[in-house]
Amino acid sequence: MIEKKYSIRVMTKQDLVQAVDWAAAEGWNPGLYDIESFYAADPNGFLVGYLGEEPISSISVVKYDDSYGFLGFYIVKPEYRGRGYGFELWQAGLQYLAGCNVGLDGVVEQQANYKQSGFKLAYGNIRFEGFGGGEEPEGIGLNDLCELPLSEVLDYDHAFFPADRQCFLQAWIGQTGSTALGIKQAGKLVGYGVIRPCRNGFKIGPLFADDVLLAEELFLALKAHASATDNIYLDVPEVNLPGVALAKKYNMEPVFTTARMYTGDIPAISVNRTFGVTTFELG
Repeated sequence: MIEKKYSIRVMTKQDLVQAVDWAAAEGWNPGLYDIESFYAADPNGFLVGYLGEEPISSISVVKYDDSYGFLGFYIVKPEYRGRGYGFELWQAGLQYLAGCNVGLDGVVEQQANYKQSGFKLAYGNIRFEGFGGGEEPEGIGLNDLCELPLSEVLDYDHAFFPADRQCFLQAWIGQTGSTALGIKQAGKLVGYGVIRPCRNGFKIGPLFADDVLLAEELFLALKAHASATDNIYLDVPEVNLPGVALAKKYNMEPVFTTARMYTGDIPAISVNRTFGVTTFELG
């Protein structure tokens, strides 16, 4: 019997479709239209491992610039686990991000393995699950984010992300089926958030705001775009105690946690104003 060769390639969009399906099978509940946004971030930052002509493993290693990258989508098909295929892909991914401070949101059970590759724990994130519905608050300065100058959104986003992510963010806030809202006060953006449809229900992310009261108004405005029978999800840094309290105030229940880790120093981003992570896959 001829042994099949294992090879690593840059993903095509069709490969990324497959990886998103694998993520769904793992219970990660990806967005219905995430692919265009992910691919826009870095079309070279998605790798797939082929055994012969069968795709069996995936990883995303999105390079936002020469100093920062984010790792996700690390999956090996269950029947091929424990044979070294995933680790070989992992090494190839980290090589692509050589010289960068690399972040990830990994499952807690794999923390020890990530530490062996040089990752250090920054904090945990909690995914909360609840229900949509309700009314959009009035008189709070809500704006359709897509109608604001992108530069204004990017200027605000810089406090929450350690690199410029213009290509990703432009696609993310304009994603099919999503609603992107910002609050402006005295002509200045003081918070913004996005809700998007997923395989199961909707996810809110990001949810950034200057204080918890603004975050609550945005949260209520976004969840009003889902029905009262739709599940909604919000991923909150556990160190943001007002954010955790906000989720619990609206009867959201924790369903799992991740570990935010970095290979370098913890970036000086505003975690205390991060009430919802953009996406575990790309940060």
